[in-house]
Amino acid sequence: MMTTVSLKGAEFFAQHGYYPEEQVLGTTFIVEVDVTFDAGDESSSDELDKTVNYEYIYHLCCEEMKKPRKLLETVANTIIQQIQQRYSFAEEIIVTIKKKHPPFKGKVDHSAVTMRYIKP
Repeated sequence: MMTTVSLKGAEFFAQHGYYPEEQVLGTTFIVEVDVTFDAGDESSSDELDKTVNYEYIYHLCCEEMKKPRKLLETVANTIIQQIQQRYSFAEEIIVTIKKKHPPFKGKVDHSAVTMRYIKP
């Protein structure tokens, strides 16, 4: 049985951005993570070590969002790599990072980057 554990709408203030003013001013980011794995016979287990702990995912995102980076792709990739190391049984990992109100001349709700890992 395939299971997906998700973290949705995790909000952080961070200073990611290509332009120096973005790294100074910062803005709000929304992070979403989906980790899919084959729970197999463990699907009826009530043990945390038999699944993906979304509290760990949240704390991982907190730590990575604190490190200013130029590209959201770098942040998303690092999150994916950390999840892969902790949960080698993950079949698919999807990370989306939304940048609220990017510094454009017009009104834009958010820009976003989505990266997907699929186990070979």
